[in-house]
Amino acid sequence: MVSLRLHPRAVLIGALFSLPASAAAAEQGLHVYGGVGWSHDDNLLRIPDNAPAFDNTRSDAWVTTEAGLIFDQTYSRQRISAVAKLSKVKFDHFRQLDYDGKDMQATWYWQLGSRFDGQAGATYARVLAPYTDFRSSERNLREQQRQFFEGSYRLYPGWKARAAFSRDKFEYEVLAQRYNNRTEKTSELEAAYEARSGSTLGLVLRKIKGEYPFRRPIGPALLNNDFTQDELKLRVNWLLTGVTTLQALAGYARREQPSFGKGKTSGANGRVSVLYAPPGKVRYNATVWRDFAPLESTVVSYTLNKGASVGATWDASAKIKVDANATYEKRSYNPRLASLASDGLDDSVRSAGVQATWAVRPRMRLAAAYAHQARSGSPVLGIGKFSANTLSITANAQF
Repeated sequence: MVSLRLHPRAVLIGALFSLPASAAAAEQGLHVYGGVGWSHDDNLLRIPDNAPAFDNTRSDAWVTTEAGLIFDQTYSRQRISAVAKLSKVKFDHFRQLDYDGKDMQATWYWQLGSRFDGQAGATYARVLAPYTDFRSSERNLREQQRQFFEGSYRLYPGWKARAAFSRDKFEYEVLAQRYNNRTEKTSELEAAYEARSGSTLGLVLRKIKGEYPFRRPIGPALLNNDFTQDELKLRVNWLLTGVTTLQALAGYARREQPSFGKGKTSGANGRVSVLYAPPGKVRYNATVWRDFAPLESTVVSYTLNKGASVGATWDASAKIKVDANATYEKRSYNPRLASLASDGLDDSVRSAGVQATWAVRPRMRLAAAYAHQARSGSPVLGIGKFSANTLSITANAQF
């Protein structure tokens, strides 16, 4: 399923190289891979329907080339997995957007004795940020760094305790976007029970702290976007039948961000998914959610999102797989100032996509994908309505 927070261009570029990495776990050792892709978007910079385009041009095409190393090895009870990728993206018209991308991932899956296990690692990504909520023709690279640690201890048969900590840091290249630079620190405690059937139920206590190094100027004032969010949720993995699974992480959340209106909001928060895999060649999934999300905008920093998605995977043959999805999300904006009207502070984003992948050989993939995205807009906030279509053709190989 494609998240609405991702630009279809980023989704398609990411899909180009995801298959070899997922296959590496089954083939341990060090591997080299590379790929090339061509894409076209008829509204690359997400220009509103009633607004003039940059350079009188809305569409553009680009070529992506990438090379990398994949490592996966198990040493006794310890497993090390790592991926290092370098990419080059070149546009036909908006050449100022050309960039060199990076993607680094490393994870240590550790185990001590028979009761203590977990994982620790770090990731780094340098990609072009989406233009869905940012109107500009400037190149806006986003760097994201993540460090994480997770450990579980089995207390009694069926019971375990878990603790986790992560740190995410986001930095943007464009000066106007630097107010969205932030660090999010998440701490989590969980008590979980696993039934003999394989179903699990956990109670999760989570705290998120967001820190923004740059104060956002609003008139004569400098607003502090720092926030804290406390959550109490149930984590569910319920095997309803042999072909149906219910997964959920949902409950209650309270967010405090003093620079926005009253500064406090709370309520139901989370995500629920159903996976249905009947005998045959087609598998289905559906998800609903209600959560807070950051927004790469110069107007609003975060939204309360309510959405739903459906998807299907068709194994057309032993070598051909087709994935399809559709998503709808309503975004409600929290006003920064009390003077803003409460009506009209929302919009919606719809997206749909289909991708066909052909495994030419065990380590070679060809893929073709189409994605559509549309936004309804919010006149009060000056966010316009638009639609866009993206086509991509890719190939990659692993050695």
